Amino acid sequence: MPAFFETAFWSAANPELWVAVGMILFLGVVFLAGGFKTAMGGLDAKSAKIQADLDEAAQIRAEAEAMLAGIRLQRDEAEVQAKAMIVAAGEEAARLSAEAKVKLEESVARRGALAERKIEAAQQEAASQVKAAAVDMAARAAETILAARLAGSKSDAQTDKAIGELATKLQ
Repeated sequence: MPAFFETAFWSAANPELWVAVGMILFLGVVFLAGGFKTAMGGLDAKSAKIQADLDEAAQIRAEAEAMLAGIRLQRDEAEVQAKAMIVAAGEEAARLSAEAKVKLEESVARRGALAERKIEAAQQEAASQVKAAAVDMAARAAETILAARLAGSKSDAQTDKAIGELATKLQ
């Protein structure tokens, strides 16, 4: 025997030798029973399941990215619509403001014209009242003057009657 086999490792009392022999026998039995194929099949199945989960996760991620892109597109469209609505609201407010200004100016003009008409009517009324008062005063003054002149002279019934009617005719 060569010198390698004469070392202490190969001695029957060495426990490491027996552990190595037991391990070799165990692995041989496992190999013959198909244990390695079963273990490899289990590992392959686990690997296939992990790969399927990774594929599903990639698909979900792609769907999520597509949804995110759709949401971003909708957000951009909503922002554009909101800006358009703001512009339209501003234009509508400007239009309504202009209309209100025109209506206010028309209302002020109508009220001014109405006030002018009322003032003019009041002036005419006052003028007519002043004229009537002036005529009345002139008639009384004429009556008084004529009565004083006639009092000194002889009184005529027709003159007295004409003087009495003078006040009513002048009004």
